Amino acid sequence: MTAYYNEIDPYAAQWLRNLIDAGHIARGDVDERSIADVKPGDLRGYRQCHFFAGIGGWSLALRLAGWPDDRPVWTGSVPCQPYSVATVAHGGAKGVSDHRDLWPVFFPLIRECRPAKLFGEQVPGAIKWGWWDRAALDLEAQDYAAAALVLRADATGADHERKRLY
Repeated sequence: MTAYYNEIDPYAAQWLRNLIDAGHIARGDVDERSIADVKPGDLRGYRQCHFFAGIGGWSLALRLAGWPDDRPVWTGSVPCQPYSVATVAHGGAKGVSDHRDLWPVFFPLIRECRPAKLFGEQVPGAIKWGWWDRAALDLEAQDYAAAALVLRADATGADHERKRLY
């Protein structure tokens, strides 16, 4: 198989399977386990690995950008709840002390498997919590070049501003 998709939500996982079957995203396997249960050996043989995969947005975006399904890449849209304005407004965000902060779980897989390319996405509010600083320092300590950019959805024709840190 070309791609590995990690998604714990059963509904989204089934969407991934449907999109794979329809040929809309890279052929692959969908793993519904928690990322905490994924071991480096589980990823052997996959050209692309998409963590926190949702309904395959990264696979589709890569295709639209001309990135072949067999070109190696990892993607990860690490959960935003510890840093989201919506969560803060409801008293729930705790930043790095939030149990939903999964960078510390995702990064060891990156460190161990050494993907050639890695793309990620997060809410821009995570910058204020130090999320990007931590991620960049972790990556750079492993000799990755790391860069970030906040982009607005309306810059690509969407009807809303929705900013994201890439």
